[in-house]
Amino acid sequence: MIGIDIVVISRIEKMIEKFGDKALKKFLSDDEILLVKKSSTAAGFWAAKEAASKAIGTGIGSVCSFNDIKIKKSNKNAPLLKYSKKIRKEFNIKNTSLSITHDGGFAIAVVANEVKK
Repeated sequence: MIGIDIVVISRIEKMIEKFGDKALKKFLSDDEILLVKKSSTAAGFWAAKEAASKAIGTGIGSVCSFNDIKIKKSNKNAPLLKYSKKIRKEFNIKNTSLSITHDGGFAIAVVANEVKK
């Protein structure tokens, strides 16, 4: 199961300028906000969560919310993604891989899920 999303970084920048941390709290946990040093990172996290929801075939909504998806960093600063226990169980997710990139004013994320057989 694969999901992809692209975000214009300036869209997230404007959201942060207008609403500050309140904007970030709409889609990030307190721990995730601590990882955000630039608007491009926030945009990448938004894209990652959207891609993750697409990878399970739901999109962000009543079945899978932004809070059902958590992003952390590895010891080598690579992004890591984990679904809530509810989502992992419902969609039989065994492992998840995440890649985020930023270029030309865009943030793009790809999520691949390995499911249990």
